[in-house]
Amino acid sequence: MNALTVGVVGAGRVGAVLGAALTAAGHHVVAAAAVSAASRDRAARLLPDAAIRPADEVARAASDLLLLAVPDDTLAAVVAGLARTGALRPGQVVAHTSGAHGLAVLGDVRGVALHPAMTFTGTDADLARLPGIAWGVTARDRSFATRLVADLGGVPEWVAEDARPLYHASLAHGANHLVTLVNEAADLLRAAGVGEPGRVLTPLLTAALENALTMGDAALTGPVSRGDAGTVAKHLDRMPSEAAPAYLAMARRTADRAIASGRLRPQDATALLDVLARASVGSRS
Repeated sequence: MNALTVGVVGAGRVGAVLGAALTAAGHHVVAAAAVSAASRDRAARLLPDAAIRPADEVARAASDLLLLAVPDDTLAAVVAGLARTGALRPGQVVAHTSGAHGLAVLGDVRGVALHPAMTFTGTDADLARLPGIAWGVTARDRSFATRLVADLGGVPEWVAEDARPLYHASLAHGANHLVTLVNEAADLLRAAGVGEPGRVLTPLLTAALENALTMGDAALTGPVSRGDAGTVAKHLDRMPSEAAPAYLAMARRTADRAIASGRLRPQDATALLDVLARASVGSRS
């Protein structure tokens, strides 16, 4: 792809890193909008050649590609504001990084929904994680989108407009809730007197993740998949009240999947399901 003149609106963890990746691919990031002190610092580190300007000026400077890396719930207002001020120009491609939105939020502009399936810290370390990742892409011009993703080192995964909320939910459920789950497990280990939860969890969770991705539900182990109702009852009896609802919900869903996949026979699940049902009623009383 020929070198593009690019502007970035939203120099957050995602926008600044993608701007740096585009620069590394030979494109010219000429301007960026960075409001907070953290964003300005991030832009200075990752986009040192970009002028820091208001969003409408960034849009006017970006003759080829305008990258919008703003929160999902503000994206429509940002697009509307830029359109209202006449900052968007014919021929310019407007790309946004929202996983939940498709093209509708961009209105009539030439656009592409371009979501990286990766978690970001907003540092140089993120650049090394980009090669080979999937991008959830919705675009009318697939040729341009494919070249742009390739320049970012990724592979397009085409997502239909009406499927983007479900696509995004899957990633949030898997990645964001995983962080919560791991930290909950670490807190419980500390409460049990374990001084270094990370040392205990790292090999276990790494193996569990690898097994789940390669084996699916066949990777299920533990008391729920065995129908060990007594063990699960002891867990719930000692579980802190703030952690119990999440454990209970995941245990019930694990039981459902274990039964459906044949890991747990329905007749062996009766006592377990009774424990979970009684605990669920107790949590609501």
